[in-house]
Amino acid sequence: MALTEVFDCDKYRIRRILGDSKVRHHLENLGFIPGEWVRIINHVDSGLIVNIKGCRVAVNHDAAAMILV
Repeated sequence: MALTEVFDCDKYRIRRILGDSKVRHHLENLGFIPGEWVRIINHVDSGLIVNIKGCRVAVNHDAAAMILV
C-alpha cells in the first residue's frame, strides 16, 4: 500500500519506490530506500510528516503516493 494510506504513529518498512528516475533519486536522497523503516508523525493538508533515519521529513501527497510500504 502507498504511504498516503497508512495510519499515524505506526512504523512501516519501505517495500518499493515508484516513479521515474528523477523522483526515485530525490526520495532516496531524503532517505526513502527500500528496506528502511518509516514512521508517520502526522497527516497535514500538503502531505505527510514522517520520521525516517531519525529525521523528520515533510513529503507531499504525490511523492508519498509513490512510496510503497
